[in-house]
Amino acid sequence: MTDPHPAALPTPDRVLDAHGIDVAYGEVQVVFGVSLHVNKGELVGLVGGNGSGKSTILRVLSGMLRARGGAATYRGQNLNGVPPHRITDMGVAHVPMGRQLFGQMTVEENLLMGAYLPRTKANRAANLEKVYAFFPRLTEKRLTQAAALSGGEQQMVAIGRALMSEPEVLLMDEPSLGLAPLVVTEVMRVIGNLRELGLTVLLVEQNVRQVLKVTDRTYVLELGQLVKEGPSRDLMDDPDIIKAYLGV
Repeated sequence: MTDPHPAALPTPDRVLDAHGIDVAYGEVQVVFGVSLHVNKGELVGLVGGNGSGKSTILRVLSGMLRARGGAATYRGQNLNGVPPHRITDMGVAHVPMGRQLFGQMTVEENLLMGAYLPRTKANRAANLEKVYAFFPRLTEKRLTQAAALSGGEQQMVAIGRALMSEPEVLLMDEPSLGLAPLVVTEVMRVIGNLRELGLTVLLVEQNVRQVLKVTDRTYVLELGQLVKEGPSRDLMDDPDIIKAYLGV
C-alpha cells in the first residue's frame, strides 16, 4: 500500500521533519497525519485558529508530547521518545507560549537559566553578551525583575533564554500572545532578524497576517489537518486565506 505521506529524502539543507504525525489526548485525536519540514536558515510559519493543533505539533517536536503515529526527526535523528532536555542539547530550543519566565528573578537570572546544558555552561558569559547585543534594551534591564517588564520585553527575555542554549533551530509558540498591536509588529521584526544569528525558525501563530509578512513559507492547519502550504507571499494573495484569516 502506498504511503499517503511519503518521507522526503534527507538533504544537507533539511534540518527538521514531521512525517505523518498523529496526536491524541486520551481517546480524542487532535492532529491527523501532518507532514512538514524546515530547511536550514528558513523562517517557516505554522498558522491556524485556536485549537487547530499548532502548539501540539511544536510540543511533539520538542519532546514534551509523544505522537501516537508518524515520526519527527532533526537532521535525520529520530526525536520520538527523546526527552526535552536531550532535544535541546541536540540543537532544538522551544520558546513556550506565554513566555513562562520566573517573575521574581532578574532578566539576567532568567537568561542564565537557558545555559544549564553542560556544553553551554563554559560559554555562558560570551553567550550572555551576544544576547545583550541582539537585544540592547535588555542590557539596561539586566537587574530588573522579569515581572516588572513589559510584555514585549518579556518576550525578548524568553527568546534570549532559548538562545543561551546555543540552538540551531528555534520553535516559537505564539510569541504575539497578549501583546498590543504595535508591540506585535516589533516582536515580529525581531523574529525576522533572528536569521542574522544563523538560526532556523518554526513559528507557530494565530496572527496570520504578521506571520505571512516575515516568513519564507507557511503551513496552514484547520482542525488538526494540513489544508494549505506554500510560499508566504503566495498565501498572502490566496482567496481562501484572505477570507478566513486576513479579514478583507
